[in-house]
Amino acid sequence: MAYTVGSATGRPLEFSLGELAGALGDSITVLPIVVAATALSDLSIATVLLGFAVFQVVWGLRYRVPVSVEPMKALAVLVIAGSLTAAGLATAGLLAGGLLLLAGVTGTIGRLESFVGEPVVRGVQLGVALVLLRTGLQLGLDAPWVAGGAALLVGVVVLLGSRRLAPLVALGLGGVLAAVHVGLPTPALPALGVALPAASLVLTPRVLGATAGQLALTVGNAAVATSLLLGEYFGSDVSADDLATSMGVMNLLALPFGCLPMCHGSGGVAGKYAFGARSAGSNVILGALYAAAAVFAASLVAAFPMAVLGVVLALVGLELARTALESDRRWLTAGVGLAGLVLGIGVAFVAGLVAWQALGRRRTARTSG
Repeated sequence: MAYTVGSATGRPLEFSLGELAGALGDSITVLPIVVAATALSDLSIATVLLGFAVFQVVWGLRYRVPVSVEPMKALAVLVIAGSLTAAGLATAGLLAGGLLLLAGVTGTIGRLESFVGEPVVRGVQLGVALVLLRTGLQLGLDAPWVAGGAALLVGVVVLLGSRRLAPLVALGLGGVLAAVHVGLPTPALPALGVALPAASLVLTPRVLGATAGQLALTVGNAAVATSLLLGEYFGSDVSADDLATSMGVMNLLALPFGCLPMCHGSGGVAGKYAFGARSAGSNVILGALYAAAAVFAASLVAAFPMAVLGVVLALVGLELARTALESDRRWLTAGVGLAGLVLGIGVAFVAGLVAWQALGRRRTARTSG
């Protein structure tokens, strides 16, 4: 059964099992990172989930298509790995938000994409994936029997043909184990407060490098690729610059309240579509689910078993690596990814950018010669 809410100014909202399934498909790209980032840092999962709840609904109603709202993965992974503090995360997110807003309103996203190059963007994504895999392995080794049991369960799910659902199954297992340890969660409203990071953090190499790496990933995946998918799947005319503008606004508004840096993303759009979403009704449904989780999730995350979280991170890392290697210059993508693992995402991005520009000059010289 489906319910449709008409609109005089845009596409109607549909509420059906397909929209619910699509909402869950999008959550696959969000919940593992959210749980990991909040379990391994000072961030509040209730506040973070509330931020995702609000902006799922806001951008769904604004664009009237199943647009995604995801964590900024390059920044979130640095917090998960312990390379960036919560204050550094907020600083980098605000800096990225301001630059995205500027790029969006001036219409420069298309030019930025050609300057960075798709293999470099994929390389940054691969670096993020490798950091996730390394962190997941480290967490799993703390309790190998628990991690092995979770991995066995996930393996069964994958063999049954539900590869995309595997991270959610692992999260469910961790939630059950946490509930056994602390009991059923009690409802609690998120405590909201406003705080801005120190201005002195802006010019630190770690924050600037993290911001640069995230922007590379955001321009390619969260702006350009998302715009293309929204047009292909839903006939939308939402441009990459529109998406950059909304990402800038979203982070400038949300991060002072303690939210995780957020972006749009092609993975979330693909997840919504693959599971059955065809309208922004899926955004409204997912926003309601995130809001409910924000009220109940805090105590469970505090007791979430780290070994199971390691399996979740490994699954997300493997999926990111698989898509990252769909590159037309795998050697460059692999080089940037390995540099991201060893030297850091920011350094890897700069090195990849230099290599990409050098390749461009060689192509120009050959053409003119």
